[in-house]
Amino acid sequence: MTDDSRKTLFHPFETGDLPIPPEGTRVLFSGAEPGLRLPAGFAADLALAQPFRPSFRALEEAGFEISPRAEGAGYDAAFVLCGRHRRQNEARIADALTRVREGGLVLVAGSKVNGIDSLRRKVAGTVPLAGSLAKYHGIAFWFPRPVDAPAAVAVLAPAGLALVDGRFRTAPGMFSPDHVDPGSRLLVESLPDDISGDVADFGAGWGYLSAELLSRSDAVSRIDLYEADFEALEAARRNLAGSDSAAQTGFFWSDLLAEPIEGRYDFIVMNPPFHAGRAAAPTIGQGMILAAARALKPRGRLYLVANRQLPYEEVLARDFRKSGETVRDASYKVLWAVRR
Repeated sequence: MTDDSRKTLFHPFETGDLPIPPEGTRVLFSGAEPGLRLPAGFAADLALAQPFRPSFRALEEAGFEISPRAEGAGYDAAFVLCGRHRRQNEARIADALTRVREGGLVLVAGSKVNGIDSLRRKVAGTVPLAGSLAKYHGIAFWFPRPVDAPAAVAVLAPAGLALVDGRFRTAPGMFSPDHVDPGSRLLVESLPDDISGDVADFGAGWGYLSAELLSRSDAVSRIDLYEADFEALEAARRNLAGSDSAAQTGFFWSDLLAEPIEGRYDFIVMNPPFHAGRAAAPTIGQGMILAAARALKPRGRLYLVANRQLPYEEVLARDFRKSGETVRDASYKVLWAVRR
């Protein structure tokens, strides 16, 4: 999320098209991002919702009241800052409609490159808009909660989570919410047969790798899932609830690049992210490899999958006793390493 999108969101207050929420009112802000600067004179009680752990921590450290999920009802207004994921944006707008009082304001903004104009058109076909402004390469639009809000909610966010492979429940905004990521599938097919003891899944997403690992090995005594997306971690918790494995499970909403890892593991598996927004960021995967090196027991093993072009071999060779490649296809490679 860029500063431009945040400025777009607050632009209607600067122009006077919307009055600044006064003291004594309550405002929900879904998708709030670090660097938040409120308009001059903003005096409402503000509750932020942000499921991405690094952004959550930054906003919490800045002194804002914040939760990983939107909570409560009866708000006088709700702000929704949109990102790249269309269905997640729609779901957040629908959620805002359930949380503001009747007639309460819903203000939505996002960048044109992320499809905010098409989102505006869809919402306008469901709820009459009260206004719209284009500024800072984005669009802000707003509307009062209508009397028939449940009908709009049903259009924007149909009930039910996606079902992947007939058994995994996912939701919009998660990594690969509609299908098993082919890189993750290749990694599962390449895992060794002798995995045992204490295991961790770094960047666990909605739990595919962990579920498959548990189904393939009875020798795992514990598996801990680490994930920065709160909603994905909750999905993983649900997806592993029906496992027949006797292994203990732990779920950690964590920023692996910044927060300490208390556990120590015999085996770590991961499919690390390599984008920050739209930009390639291989340093994320490199940082997760370093975190794995610290969290593994002596001679503990790491298996990971990555796009073929990503430069992970050097850091593996530097921070592990030995490392190598198991397999690669046209798009991905599976790498392994053993801790000193």
